[in-house]
Amino acid sequence: MNQIIKRFRNYSKEFKYNLKLAYPVMIGMLGHTFVQFIDNVMVGQLGTAELAAISLGNSFVFIAMSLGIGFSQAITPLIAEADGAKKNNDISRIFEHSFLICLFLGLFLFLIVFLNRNLLYSMNQPQEVVELASPYLFWVSISLIATVNFQAFRQFADGMSFTRAAMYSTIVGNIINVALNFFLIFGYWIFPKLGVEGAAIGTLISRFCMLLFIIFYLKLHKKLSVYIKRFFPSKVEIKRLKKILYLGLPSALHSFFEVAFFISAVWMSGFIGKNSQAANQIALNLSSMTYMVALGVGVAAMIRVGNQRGMMNYKKLREVALSTIFLIIFIDVIFCMIFLLLNDSLPLLYLDPNNPLSLTDVNQVLELASKLLIVAGVFQLFDGIQAVVLGALRGMQDVNKPAIIIFLSYGIIGFPISYYLGFYTSLSMVGIWLGLLSGLFSSSLFLFLRFNYLSRKIIRLND
Repeated sequence: MNQIIKRFRNYSKEFKYNLKLAYPVMIGMLGHTFVQFIDNVMVGQLGTAELAAISLGNSFVFIAMSLGIGFSQAITPLIAEADGAKKNNDISRIFEHSFLICLFLGLFLFLIVFLNRNLLYSMNQPQEVVELASPYLFWVSISLIATVNFQAFRQFADGMSFTRAAMYSTIVGNIINVALNFFLIFGYWIFPKLGVEGAAIGTLISRFCMLLFIIFYLKLHKKLSVYIKRFFPSKVEIKRLKKILYLGLPSALHSFFEVAFFISAVWMSGFIGKNSQAANQIALNLSSMTYMVALGVGVAAMIRVGNQRGMMNYKKLREVALSTIFLIIFIDVIFCMIFLLLNDSLPLLYLDPNNPLSLTDVNQVLELASKLLIVAGVFQLFDGIQAVVLGALRGMQDVNKPAIIIFLSYGIIGFPISYYLGFYTSLSMVGIWLGLLSGLFSSSLFLFLRFNYLSRKIIRLND
């Protein structure tokens, strides 16, 4: 028992530094989700169809965004490793080549979504919802250009252990988004009342403002500005591009498989009806915000593991990685209790139960959302563990086998269970979310086993 307590103290003493790295990332990642939260809360005052429209429109954007953000996450461990090894010239080269790739990737993802936005009309979704979602998707698809390019600067700064850059940028973006939403959704002052489309325009402008802010912020930063004197490489190095692509493409698949898994719940809920889709959006939005906290700790794991890999201190690498896992378990137990205790109260943030125009719809959505939040509360722990372990594996630059694990967990285990329970049992929407829970449990278990095996092996080989 004393040995266990002593070992845990070794991990817990790392909590302070982990949180120092993680909290700006948490706030920055929460900022992305908070943009959606503000859209949901404000648009939710218009009705359940409007809330479902945001859910449907964002389902397209989130899939594309997952590829861009997932790919960019390969930048952080490469930068962190170079920083740990004190290879300053490599830091600049990695950033320049990464930004070049992100620029083309952002434009490519925008074109894919923009040119295929009319697929909304052939997905057997509620017609009222589709009519509202179409103009929303038009504007938000353009914001993919800003989001993916923002990630190039964000991941560079994270890799240099300066995680506050994205936090400040996101705060600025959210202030702009809230102000624009207020005027454009409801038509205050000289602005027209645009409803759902106004929320999309506010999101578009705020994301470009975030990109401009982080560029100027890093260019003026005393330490980091020396690494970004130019955005593009003076000479393209094929070997370096291959290295970034080798890590970036599987990382993009990590994010794609997970986001597609949750987006499948959006589409399946649409087959059931607009109220199910609105309830799903409430539970998904709240779960996304807690997941951003896990992603923050995951980025801390990725940075610290990458640093230790650069210094070739593999015992410390395992120690700091395990400390981040224990930290997220502690945090997510708290989130679990919040969801379970407040499952009836949290949906009231989105809809007014006293709205006489849609009283039946609103009450049905609130009742269903409260049930989904019970399932969401249970899967907090597994969602957090898989996010942090995945960050540690990325820091070790192990990305291919985790991609297979995630695909099997979500595509072979989770999705079939969601589909069967959702459409062939009386569980309906709750069954769909039980499928999400099963996928997250499988992913967290097998990713941890992968990390445990790999970290022990690398220590053994270098003793």
